[in-house]
This record gives sequence, C-alpha cells and structure tokens, in this order.
Amino acid sequence: MVIDSKKYSSIDPQEDAVIKLDAIFRALPDLLFCMDSSGRILSYKAGKSSSLFLLPEQFLGQQMQAVLPPDVGQKFFQALQEVLQTGNVVSMDYKLKVPDGQRWFEARLVSTGESRVIAIIRDVTERVTSAEQVQRQLQRLSALHSIDAAITSSFDLKVVLSVILRQITSQLGVDAADILLLSPQTRRLEFAAGYGFLSMTFQHADVMIGQGYAGTAALERRTVSVPTLDDQQAGFLFTPGLAREKFASYYAIPLIAKGQVKGVLEIYHRSILKPADDWFEFLATLAGQTALAIDSASLFHDLQRSNIELSMAYDAAIESWSRALELSGRGNQEHNQLVAQWTVQLASALHVDEKELNDLRRGALLHDIGKLVIPENIINKAGPLDEMEWEITKRHPRQAYELLSPIKHLAAALDIPRYHHERWDGSGYPDGLRGEQIPLSARIFAVLDVHDALTSARPYRPAWTKQAARAYIQEQSGKLFDPIVTKVFLQTIGNYR
Repeated sequence: MVIDSKKYSSIDPQEDAVIKLDAIFRALPDLLFCMDSSGRILSYKAGKSSSLFLLPEQFLGQQMQAVLPPDVGQKFFQALQEVLQTGNVVSMDYKLKVPDGQRWFEARLVSTGESRVIAIIRDVTERVTSAEQVQRQLQRLSALHSIDAAITSSFDLKVVLSVILRQITSQLGVDAADILLLSPQTRRLEFAAGYGFLSMTFQHADVMIGQGYAGTAALERRTVSVPTLDDQQAGFLFTPGLAREKFASYYAIPLIAKGQVKGVLEIYHRSILKPADDWFEFLATLAGQTALAIDSASLFHDLQRSNIELSMAYDAAIESWSRALELSGRGNQEHNQLVAQWTVQLASALHVDEKELNDLRRGALLHDIGKLVIPENIINKAGPLDEMEWEITKRHPRQAYELLSPIKHLAAALDIPRYHHERWDGSGYPDGLRGEQIPLSARIFAVLDVHDALTSARPYRPAWTKQAARAYIQEQSGKLFDPIVTKVFLQTIGNYR
C-alpha cells in the first residue's frame, strides 16, 4: 500500500507548531507570555487557568508591569529591560495572590529577537514552602537547645522560665505568655513568670484547680483553647487588669511531668490566631520542656534528668527535614532511612564508640539537606548537567554545613553532610580531601551511599544487581573508598544487602 504524503501534509508548518505548543502547555503547569519591548502582552499559553493572576481579557494588550501589583510589576519591567539590553536569560521570583490562594512563582525571561521577550513562569510554591518549613524547624530546634541549656546550667527557676517564655513567644509568634505553678499544699495555681504583657507589674491572680480556663486545663489535663476571646470570656480568666491587654486569642496548656501536673502554661495573642498542626505540635513540645524544667527545679540540686524527650524532639525535627526534602523532589526518605541504619551498623562493625553512633545516624539523615537550595530545574533535569549546573550541584555539601552549623547540638553530626562526596584518592568535592584527611564517618557513609544508589532504580537506568554493586565497591577500594571500610562493608552489610 502506497500512502500519498501530499494528501496528509496540508497543515501549515507554523500552524502545526502552534498546535504542538498548545499541547505542551496543556500538559505542563507552566505559563508563557509573549511581550514586546514595552512589556505589552501579545499572547499567552497556560496549562492551568487558575494560575493566572487576571482573566485573559484583562491583561491581553496591557503592559505586564501595569497588570501586576506595583512592586512585582516594577521588578518584572526591570528584568524585561535587562533581557533586551544584554540578551541574557534573566530569572526572578515573586509572590502573588491568585484564585488558588497566595503562591510563589519563578519567571525566566528570554529575548526572541525583533524586540520580543518570552516569559516562562512556573509555580514554585511547594519548593519555597518546603524550604521555609525546614528553616522553621531549624529555628525551633535551636529554641529547644536554648531551653535545654538553660535547664541544665541554672539552679534559678525564674531564669529558666524567663528563657522558656521568650522562646515560646518568639517561636510560636504570640504576644504574651505566662506560667502558673501548682502548689501541692494549697492546690492553687500561682503566678511564677510572665512575658509580653503591656503592664510591667502584671501578675496573674491565683486560681483554684477547676476554676477558670487555667484551672480547667489543670484539672482535666487537657489544652483549653479560646481562639476568639471576647469580653465575657476574658472575665473567666479571673485576672484583674487583663481586659486592658485586649487579647483576642487564648490557650491554656497543662504542664505534666512524670504523670504529675506541675502547672499551666497560658498563651495570649492580640489578634485571632489560625495556627497550623505543626504549631500545636511544637506548643506541646515546649509545654513538655517547661514541665521538665519545673520538675528538675523541684529536685533542688539534683539537675540530672533524662535527655530522651529532647533527643526525640531533635530526631523528630530531623525526620521532618527528610520528609520536606522528599516533598520538594530533592531527596528520598526511604534512601535516607536505609543508609542511616546501615551507617550505624557499619560503624559498629568498625568499633566506633557507641556514644558517637547517634550523631552518625543524624548526619546520614541530613546528608542531602544542602540540596534544598539547588534550583528545581537542575534537580529534575532528565539529561546530563552542563558545567555551570554541575558547579551549582557541587555546592550542596558546603551549603548543608552553613545551614546546620548554627545548631550547636548537631556539631558532631556535620561531617557526613559536609564531606560525604570526598573520595579516598582526592577526586571528590567540595575540598578535595584524600585518605584519612576525610573524617571516618564520611568515609563510612560514602560506601553505603554509593552502594544504595547503584542498587536503586533511576529514571535513566535500571537498578544494579547486588553482585555488580559489590564488584564495583571492591574495584574502587583504595581509589574512591577507604580500603579498610570497604573490606568490613563487604564482610558484613554487603553480604546480605
């Protein structure tokens, strides 16, 4: 059968290109705008109309800087002029309120010649939100560490409670807070410390168990929330002068340690609070820390206490960073958990001090945290990276160190995030260390990280067999990997993984 090609080629090539471009943008979340040198919008493509700031009839033929909010419009116009003057591709980030809510966008502007500029716009809200979440978790972890340091270094409960209240108001974003201690003798809640009140002489009246919101929280061992506090409800607080503070939201959280109510933490805010789930989770963590501080102080000079709850809080925060990496497309939580587990096992086989194993585990979980700052287009690129993209990617170990080093509690866990891409023969990055210049924890992790990468499927290749991966590790012993670490790995974990 002979097909007449002329019969099926009547579509104009330009029209065919437009059809294909329409199909591409229907399949992608990106927006495309074609503009002239003044910023006037000549045409657009949109895969999802809800991402548009305005309806097409409101922006077609208009200047981009005129239809956007003034601050964003000015930024867009400056980028447009830079593209026209230099011919370079210019990127910019900005925030807009669209029908789906407040979103972050990344715009890449490129000249097409003849005084025309195309802007390709992508919604990067998820990436920005993930980064903000990790930053918030870092701040909260630092707050927990400050509280822990205050608890273990001071015999003065007032000093400790002052530190706690400052961290509570700062990290939870509330205006004021106070702590009421339960007197075992009188069964009354007595004011112990407060922070953020307008009156310098503010002091909460004593409250009987079961009386008012605070007394109810202590009696029923539950958080009492009044998210919209009116004048009548404010009177139920039994605190003279509180009305002058003009609080709009209130929470009372029982402070429980070792099964005993130690007091109540009260949170106040002068506008309506709309906290997310992680806000309540961190509030519960802070309440637990406060209860432990009170319990420790009640033991007079015996300030030794269990660090389990604080360690759990650190580990929970680290686990959430791992999940945030996965949500942003920059990591795999299952990979992180597996290599963390194997790192501890291999370190034990190498007779690493047991006290160091938890720090190795944390370092393994955080090894790719620096990838949060790598642009999405590089992370998700299907093909090989060009030289500039590779240089950006190689920065992530240093960026991990810069992100985590302010947290003193993680100091012993930083070697793996910082040095896990260093190689025995000096061919690695970021510092080109060789041999025993590389910390042992990073040398241990490097073998496990590469082994798991090889035996895991990737979009561009199938998973290697266990035998092939073992052969590669053996072959690279003394080149990429520490020979002793490699030998112990192959004798232990490599035999059954």
